[in-house]
Amino acid sequence: MEPANLRFLRVLVTTLTAVMMVGLVVVVALIVIRLNADGPTMPDQIALPEGVTATALTIGEGWWAVVTDDQRILIYDQMTGGLRQEIQVSPAN
Repeated sequence: MEPANLRFLRVLVTTLTAVMMVGLVVVVALIVIRLNADGPTMPDQIALPEGVTATALTIGEGWWAVVTDDQRILIYDQMTGGLRQEIQVSPAN
């Protein structure tokens, strides 16, 4: 017969192991869900040019910035949805 302290310690270690395993499964599932995402969700007011796909979206105070797959940053007005500014991103040397 083992002492009560040893039995208690064994239960604690087993519980910690189970909690860590569940946590690991949750983290892996969240990473998989995040990596399977199709990209940013565009607001309805924004109409991207034909053939352009958004790779990132940033929301500022009164504007949206959309990074496109053709290396441009398009700045849209949040109230009207109109294009305010277009910035061409040059490749790194």
